[in-house]
Amino acid sequence: MFFLSPWVISNKYKLFVLYLAYIGYNKCMKIYKNRRNKVLKQMVSGVAVLPSAFMQVRSNDTEFPFRQESNFYYLSGFNEPEALLLLCKSDKESKSILFLRKSNPEMEMWIGKFLGVEAACAVLGVDEAYDINELEIHLPKLLENHERLYVDNFSQHKYIESVKKVSNALFNSRTVSISPRTFLHLNTIIEKLRLIKEPQEIQKIKKAISITQKAHHASMAMRCAGKKEYEVQAMIEYIFKKEGSSHDAYESIVAGGNNANTLHYIKNSDTLKEGDLMLIDAGCEWDYYASDITRTTPVSGTFSEAQKALYNRILKAQQEIISLIKPGITKQLLQDRSEELLTQVMLDLGILSGPIEKLVEEKTFKKYYPHGIGHWMGLDVHDTCPYKNEDGSDLVFEAGMVLTIEPALYLPLDDKDIPKEFRGIGIRIEDNILVTQEGYENLSYKIAKTVDEIEAMCKRDYKDFL
Repeated sequence: MFFLSPWVISNKYKLFVLYLAYIGYNKCMKIYKNRRNKVLKQMVSGVAVLPSAFMQVRSNDTEFPFRQESNFYYLSGFNEPEALLLLCKSDKESKSILFLRKSNPEMEMWIGKFLGVEAACAVLGVDEAYDINELEIHLPKLLENHERLYVDNFSQHKYIESVKKVSNALFNSRTVSISPRTFLHLNTIIEKLRLIKEPQEIQKIKKAISITQKAHHASMAMRCAGKKEYEVQAMIEYIFKKEGSSHDAYESIVAGGNNANTLHYIKNSDTLKEGDLMLIDAGCEWDYYASDITRTTPVSGTFSEAQKALYNRILKAQQEIISLIKPGITKQLLQDRSEELLTQVMLDLGILSGPIEKLVEEKTFKKYYPHGIGHWMGLDVHDTCPYKNEDGSDLVFEAGMVLTIEPALYLPLDDKDIPKEFRGIGIRIEDNILVTQEGYENLSYKIAKTVDEIEAMCKRDYKDFL
């Protein structure tokens, strides 16, 4: 019988684990390289410039947690500040070049290791890497013989300003015959690519939603009458961090009662009152990919009859709007239908009166439903992707797009035109939807949403979700 010693078995296992890690690493590196190649393919020729984010000062010598610029991360997978990615395309070759911080043991002792220039090509799959402090030394050679510069035209980033400065110097130089003189908007290329999510992007969004699901369910089960809104916020964000999310996708909204009628209410400082509703709009990121979920639940654990009547009608409208999603339709179609449905809800409950056609045409509903039906979602909670084509026509849905659907009504407490039983109620219901070849997939369907589901969740122990 053949016998392997424990040492051999142990080391074979280690080698196998290292091999799996290597395969995973190569696959990850290939994803970003493929994205860069897609951008290069759409460029006529020239140099594309993408700067990283900087650390942002919070106060004096303290800083906010670092969050990478989304387009830069999409094409590099690099999570450090003070970096610049160049994509260079000519008739002869295409290549990617990264400027980044060089290794600095003294600084790294305070803030952690830098990747460093020497490791950048091997780790990130770029063709060349240089010290960011030598940017203006290397730029003239890199920009020479390129007529076009692809940049974010609206950016005031200091590295883009350096690129423009060098470009102008080359343009005015008598020794250089070809230099950048045409500036094109790079974001239009990248944002179209970001519209269609790759399988691994969808998995990251699903992971973010699964964490957000626990947080919303814990908040429903918290029995929060008498508690401060920020106590619920703390519970939600504790779960985000406990489950490994590095960032909140946005500032959490916990709005009790009439506070829900402030659309971006983030004070979260009032006391939650028995009998009120509580609107929670909160979502986390997973590896930079966002979730964005809103649920409106009863503080007491049970909806009143008026709350239930309003909630069920908004929920029914949301369900109908989601059912329309499929390839080939447009967001405008969903918007138009949401306006018709919510106007009808307001007519049914005596909040508005008059012919529905006139109310919709004159947009009377905007007093209580002032925003859109949803937005793109991905690397940014409001993904910076287009809704229109270059000719002004509406962009049609394709499989792989992810968007939110969030119908709502906001009925202020001091509005005497509203029947008394509905004053001070704000309800928004928001889910994250993936467009598929067959139609759609509601990625957040497991988060309690019907009246019965929410009331049942309110009876549970919040510790079940910790």
